[in-house]
Amino acid sequence: MISQPTFVAIIVAGGRGLRAGLPIPKQFATLGNRAVLRWSVDAFATHPACERIIVVAPDEDAGFALAEQICAGSGALVIRGGIERIDSVKAGMAAAGDATVILIHDAARPGLEGCQIDHLLAAFRDPDIAGVVPVLPVADTLARIEGGYVSGDIDRSGAVRVQTPQAFRHAALLAAHASWNGPATDDASMVRANGGIIAIVEGHRRLNKITKEGDLEAMQSILAGGLPQWRTAIGNGYDVHRLIPGEGLWLGGHFINHDRRLEGHSDADVLLHAITDAVLGAIGAGDIGQHFPPSDERWRGASSDAFLAHACTLASKRGAVIDHVDTTVICEAPKIGPHREMIRARIAAIMGVAIDQVSVKATTTEKLGFTGRGEGIAAMASVSLMLPRHRAQGD
Repeated sequence: MISQPTFVAIIVAGGRGLRAGLPIPKQFATLGNRAVLRWSVDAFATHPACERIIVVAPDEDAGFALAEQICAGSGALVIRGGIERIDSVKAGMAAAGDATVILIHDAARPGLEGCQIDHLLAAFRDPDIAGVVPVLPVADTLARIEGGYVSGDIDRSGAVRVQTPQAFRHAALLAAHASWNGPATDDASMVRANGGIIAIVEGHRRLNKITKEGDLEAMQSILAGGLPQWRTAIGNGYDVHRLIPGEGLWLGGHFINHDRRLEGHSDADVLLHAITDAVLGAIGAGDIGQHFPPSDERWRGASSDAFLAHACTLASKRGAVIDHVDTTVICEAPKIGPHREMIRARIAAIMGVAIDQVSVKATTTEKLGFTGRGEGIAAMASVSLMLPRHRAQGD
């Protein structure tokens, strides 16, 4: 079997999308149980050949923030786009690094599936191919309009509808953009104009673009078989670390000045350890000790940020979308209240979610038990996330 080339996905999501008659840009509208944009992000995130996902969002602050929120937890890099589509694609290419193959996809085409990506990648077995696009035949009669009236037919033989994602060898795409002047709505046209050979694969109505009023409802009908294939999973985590004399401690990725520190093989961040176990539990991936055993010297003194980030990456690879994180810290001291918002912000940043998806609470045991005696700190965490049903049995 010939292996697939790896690729970087660029999702163009910077358009205003007002023709769809929606109160917000069409790429941010809700389709089923997630935003239109998130459908494409998740399709790429679960494909084994995808090295990186770059979402080119609107340049204005509100649209950019909304794109970041929609993509939270997916591992996608969200960047600001330009005024024209060609500017946004260039911004995406600049962030793509040294990728061999680039897939460019419209965010308003949410029906992407892994098999369609496979067909595109297979075309690169031919070394002469510079790019490949999915196409559909034109079934309707084509007519020319002049002055508001039909003035004649257009020969549709050989005509096709070109969809996305469009796949290109990175070098050919760069060369085409470097030689192009003026606006462009299709990268394949640019590569072809620069001498590149563009192959075709069969498209699909799932790849139709949401453009006009009513298209969102039509797409929901097309994707109806995929809408209910999600389940909610909840994971719980609990951890305890002893307090010993020292100069401060790490809690929730935030350093707190204190006359004691937490003892442990790593930085002993009891809160991040509990959250890490909760994420791993929600996806059925064991516990923190299996992934980062205390017997392994690589993790001596390590930042627990890395443990939680690793768990979230595993969740993303399974197609999971983190919904909410609820935590409780149990101790007599230090006081958590003055540090609560900084801890929430740090956890949200590590997990790639919005701060309002993170809850941090604190309580004491009324001087009872080891926490009441000030011998240690305990932490509990619950994480809820959504998982695709077809991946519920593992990778």
